[in-house]
Amino acid sequence: MKIDEYKARLLELLKEKALKVGKFVLSSGKESDYYLDERIVTLSSEGAYLTAKIMLDMLKDVKIDAIGGPTLAADPIVGAVSGISFADGKPIDGFIVRKEAKGYGTGKLIEGPLAKGSRVVVVDGTMTTGGSLLKALEALENEDCKVVKVLVLIDRLEGGRELLQSKGYDVASVFTKDDLLQKKGKIE
Repeated sequence: MKIDEYKARLLELLKEKALKVGKFVLSSGKESDYYLDERIVTLSSEGAYLTAKIMLDMLKDVKIDAIGGPTLAADPIVGAVSGISFADGKPIDGFIVRKEAKGYGTGKLIEGPLAKGSRVVVVDGTMTTGGSLLKALEALENEDCKVVKVLVLIDRLEGGRELLQSKGYDVASVFTKDDLLQKKGKIE
C-alpha cells in the first residue's frame, strides 16, 4: 500500500466508525452537530497502523527526538508511531503530557523517556480550539524542549490551527472536518 491508499482507508474507517451525528458538547465547551471519536479507530489495530504510517511519512524530513501529546487522545497515536518507527528501523521515543502533575511518586507532568532540550513533535487526535494542545506545548517548553511540529489527525477548523500558528508553531493535520463530512463531492 502507498501513503495515498493508507489515507483513503483511514478516512473510510474514520467516517464509518468515528463520526457521530447529533448534538454534542465538546471538551472546549462548544456545541457541535457532530462528534469525532477517533480513538475508536486509533485504538484498532488497522487504524493504529495506518495512522502511524501516515504520520511517519509526514514527519520523514523532520529531525526529532520524541513524539507525544496530551493524554488521552494522543496516547494511542504515540504508542503506534513509536512502535512502527522502531519496526521501520528509525526509532522515535514517545511521551504523554498529563492534564496535571500527578500528586504521588515523582509528581511528573510528562511521562516517558523525554530528555530536557529534546526536539519534539506534539500530536493529538482532534483539534478544535487548540486549548489542550497549548497546555501540552507550554509544559514541554517548561522542560526546555523544542517543539518542531504539531500534527493532529483531524482539524475541526474551529480556530485551533490559527491560535497555535499565532504562537509560532508549525501545525499540520492528516484530515480536516471537511474531509470527514464530505460525501460524494458535497458537504452533508
